[in-house]
Amino acid sequence: MAEVNTEVQNGSEFEDLDFETLLEESFKAKEDDVTTTGVVVAIKGDEVFIDVDRKIEGVLQASEVTDKDGNLTVKEGDTIEVIITGNRGGKPILSYKQAQRKIKVLEFIENYDENSDTTVNVKIISKNRGGYICVDEDGVEYFMPRSQSALRDSNNIIGRSYKAKIFKIDKENNSILISRKKILDDERKIKKELVSKLAQSSDIIEGVVKKITTYGMFVDVGGVDGLVHYSEISYKGPVNPSTMFKEGDKVPVKVISYDDEKRHLSLSIKAALPDPWKEIAENGLEVGDVIEVTINNIEPYGAFVDLGNDIEGFLHISEISWDKNIKNPKDYISEGEQIAVEVIEIDTKERRLRVSLKNLKEKPFDEFKKEFKVGDVAEGEVTTLTNFGAFIKIGSVEGLLHNEDASWDRNSRCKDMFKVGDKVEVKIIRIDPTEEKISLSKKELEDSPISQYTKEHKVGDIVTGKVRDIKDFGVFVQLEDNVDALIRKEDLGNTNMEDLKIGDTIEAALDFIDNRRNRIRLSIRRLSRQKERAVLNEINSENDDKLTLGDIIKEQLSDN
Repeated sequence: MAEVNTEVQNGSEFEDLDFETLLEESFKAKEDDVTTTGVVVAIKGDEVFIDVDRKIEGVLQASEVTDKDGNLTVKEGDTIEVIITGNRGGKPILSYKQAQRKIKVLEFIENYDENSDTTVNVKIISKNRGGYICVDEDGVEYFMPRSQSALRDSNNIIGRSYKAKIFKIDKENNSILISRKKILDDERKIKKELVSKLAQSSDIIEGVVKKITTYGMFVDVGGVDGLVHYSEISYKGPVNPSTMFKEGDKVPVKVISYDDEKRHLSLSIKAALPDPWKEIAENGLEVGDVIEVTINNIEPYGAFVDLGNDIEGFLHISEISWDKNIKNPKDYISEGEQIAVEVIEIDTKERRLRVSLKNLKEKPFDEFKKEFKVGDVAEGEVTTLTNFGAFIKIGSVEGLLHNEDASWDRNSRCKDMFKVGDKVEVKIIRIDPTEEKISLSKKELEDSPISQYTKEHKVGDIVTGKVRDIKDFGVFVQLEDNVDALIRKEDLGNTNMEDLKIGDTIEAALDFIDNRRNRIRLSIRRLSRQKERAVLNEINSENDDKLTLGDIIKEQLSDN
């Protein structure tokens, strides 16, 4: 916004003062307050004594007639113009500098054009009840009434320079009246007209950067300061203006709003530039296109990439690599790096564009399928342990080793067997190309307890076990540790399943062995048949030793 002058007064404390009184205070001249010609009669130390033709010598401070090197510019007998400014101990106090200013005032008034609108640059050298005594760089003295100063009454005012306008020439008292307030009023009027014109304009204006802040920067447009908020600098979104501009830079801007009450002018740089999102729509950038980008900024959740036309895209951490365990994007990319990415989302309405880096790389699952097949044995590394198993990383992919496939011991759990980082040899038992899932087994690399058991037992053997579980379709019997067998309901024979309970001892015959699938079936019905056959065989064996009546008759007939 326009410069706010912290010294501006509301003027109320001066409104009750009569202007003529102020003039009288400023312009009244003591009877000695006039220039006169004197002769230097003596120089003693810091004082110069001058005969001012009043039958008495006046005193002038030597510093008033000393050059910048400290040398006196007068000597005894010289004639100089002085002014009597007071009296001390009966001797007039003289001033050479004030006399010079008086002379210059007379010259200025004599040459002044009443019809001119003159502005002067002055320095305040003293003050009184009515206002401020000022001089310009030529030594001309002016008076600025308090009501025309728009300044706070402070000792800090002395020595400060201001711009002011001449508004009255008092020839009678040889004084020049100036007003700083008129300058400020004119500037405000001009700025108000300019701001009003700017607020109604949609033109692109050239401005100059005056001040850069954390929230934006102030830009001067024809003498009026407007704020360009950091969100109005680039189509990329909020940016740090100090990284793009410096004070004094010329920038194109457009007025986007003006708050008349707060006198706040809001400007926009991006509104003065072509909308790159429209260019995207016109140029036909589509999802699936591959583009070159520069990595601008990396965050823990991803990276912002520059498309080179004031548009920024977002590369999410999940789109950087096929590795699902990526922790820090900086392990894969770096700021300032140029990379090729695939456009995966364009939303011109929301001004959002998302890209993917991993889509331009071969999927690890596809690489895995080329190298491995079901039945292969591979070494992997434990990456995650869960209640249901462990994830094993083989190459760039992870397979699941379920608890039941980790060991033949049904009570074993992966989290009790391994720790993250362990190297494990596993067998690939399933590859699902649709779901891109891999199932692994460790126990299949070892002889199963059933395999060991069937080396010592065969179909028909009579075995004893304990009921471990009862289902609708049959009974599971534990023969040894981790060796279970199933008795199907139809193989229970005369045994009533409802009479069985877990833990009961049961006897049955081995009815079926499937080493490939590690399955054993028992049969009580078969056991019964085997026992019946055994009894019959025993009876038949005993009868072979006895001679029956039929045998004797048969024998006699054969003899005849």
